[in-house]
Order: sequence, then C-alpha cells, then structure tokens
Amino acid sequence: MLLPALLTDNYGFLRGVTSLGINYGQIGNNLPQPEKVLDLLSSLKLTKARIYDTNPQVLTAFANSNVELIVTVENQMLAVLMDPQQALQWVSNHIKPYFPATRITGIAVGNEVFTDSDTTLLASVVPAIVSIHGALAQLGLDTYIQVSTPNSLAVLAESYPPSAGSFKTEVSGIMSQYLQFLSSTKAPFWINAYPYFAYKDKPDEVPLDYVLFNPNAGMVDPYTKLHYDNMLYAQVDAVLFAIARMGFGGIEVGVSETGWPSKGDADEVGAIVDNAAAYNKNILRRQLKNEGTPLRPNMKLEVYLFALFNEDMKPGPTSERNYGLFQPDCTMVYNVGISALSSPSSTSTASISLTSSATKVKT
Repeated sequence: MLLPALLTDNYGFLRGVTSLGINYGQIGNNLPQPEKVLDLLSSLKLTKARIYDTNPQVLTAFANSNVELIVTVENQMLAVLMDPQQALQWVSNHIKPYFPATRITGIAVGNEVFTDSDTTLLASVVPAIVSIHGALAQLGLDTYIQVSTPNSLAVLAESYPPSAGSFKTEVSGIMSQYLQFLSSTKAPFWINAYPYFAYKDKPDEVPLDYVLFNPNAGMVDPYTKLHYDNMLYAQVDAVLFAIARMGFGGIEVGVSETGWPSKGDADEVGAIVDNAAAYNKNILRRQLKNEGTPLRPNMKLEVYLFALFNEDMKPGPTSERNYGLFQPDCTMVYNVGISALSSPSSTSTASISLTSSATKVKT
C-alpha cells in the first residue's frame, strides 16, 4: 500500500510560513506598468509572483523588492535550450543580470508541455530542464533557483479517488526522467489545477460547495479513508499518489495555477462573480492556516492564484479574459478579503494582509 510511505516521506514537519503566490500574466493591451504592479503587490503584502516569460521590464522593476519571482521559458524555446551551450547563454542573458537584486527563485521550463498538442515538445522538456539547471550550476546559481515545469491536471489518467491517481501511459517514460530530476534537485512538481472545469463540465454531478471550499459533507477516499472537503486538495493528493506509483517519494507538489473566472459565456456554467469570490476567498483562508492536504497535513500547500489581472487579449472563451482579482486599472473585480487602498502607491498597508504569517486579520 502506498499510503504509509507517502505519509512518512520526510514531511513530518511544518513548513515555514510563507505567503500565497499570484500569477502575473501580461496578455493585455491596457495593463499597468510593472512599477505600478509592484506597488499593488506590496500594498497587498504579496511576496510571491509568477510571470510567463523573462520580461526585462518586470525583472528590472522588481529589483530590490521583497517579491520572489518564478520566471518562465516559453514552450517554443525548449528545443533550442536542450543544447547546454544555448542554455548557458540563455541563463547568462535572462537570469544572471537581474539576480540577486531581483529575487528569482524558480524557472518554469515551458507550461503544460506534457499535455500540449505539439507532441514534439515532450521530447525536449527534460533535456532543456537539465541543461538550464546545469547552466545555473555553472554560474553558481543552482542553490538559489529551482527548475521545474508546470503540468496540467490532464497529465493524470486517473484522479478519483485520489488514491487511484496515476499518470497517462503515453507520458510515463519521460515523466519518470522528470521525477528523477525533481527528486535529485529537491524542486517541486507544479500542477495547474482548476476545480472550476470539473464543475463546468458536470454541474449536475459535482457539488458546487465541494469545489468552492464551502462547508459540505465532502468525500472519503475508500482506500485511504482520508476525508476531503474540497476538490483542489483531492487533485493534489491524486498527483502525489501518481508520483508514488512511479516509485518516487519526497517530492513536493505545489499548485502553480488555480482560480475561478468571474464571467463567462452562456455555456460556461458557474463562471460568475459570487463563485469566483468564494473560491479565492476560501483558498486565502486556508492559506492563512498554513494547511496541508489530507495526505500531507503537516506540509503547507504552496498555491499560486490565477490571476492578478483580467487580461483582455487572451484568446478563447470569455472566461479566459476574466480570471483576474483586479482590473487593469488596479481596482478590484471583487473583494476576496484583500483591498489595496485607492492609490496603489500608498505606503499604507492593505486592509487585509495576504501573508499567512498574519496573526490578526483586520476587518
């Protein structure tokens, strides 16, 4: 049985208190300048962000701040960066000039590569990850910057119940190589997990309160007897079981993206402001408690919300342009219990801190 090993693989301790992260996407023609974004993050006491490139404007603006950044290698660069010399040049140009003034803590090599429609990417991802890590080591940066790649939940063949978690057979060979890398470097396995999609696809079968973290009866995994009161934690534990099935223990699983759209098309059931506010507010509450999942209750789950802003140039259905907590003018789309004051550049503190070290939340 996998359960005893999963519960005891080096995680019998409480992680240090850290803040909720936020995804700072930039697919919009009306977004604020990076300096304004930093002011907004500072006013919210947010100290972790992820961007989807290595935009020099952002990296420069975030210098000498307390915001830790995960940057991203775009998918189309993976084939080139398989070459160690190209990877060294990339790190020398895109990372080294900004570090350590800008607190780059992670490099996401591609995004959802394992499930991308371009299957040629799959052969490139692990060699590119290894080359980039090698380049960081050559420059003496590998102890400061972790290398990983965020995966879609679609990388799983089974996710319910969580103890049935397993990876799709078509990715298992390369997944094994990837997990070996994570195991040896202690980098996290990142998952983009959206309970919203499960609800949208089957609103008659999936209880809304279960996906929103609202009070509900939840579900009990029939094999582990662990109780789940929300879908996100069940999804994370399914990934942990899938990793264990591949023979690996001690790898941290973090949520690189999760969120809920505040608006959608007619066929996008549940994409409304009230649900988005409830989902993100409830995640914030859980993060303030330093919670782990039922499988790893003593290990705080790292979560990066998607997204900071509504991005008006994102393709796809209406929901894609409406995941933001904030409008491009830095006003709130809805209140999740955080409120930057009217001027993002104000030195006053926000009415509620997003850091989970907060011992008292103002009302």
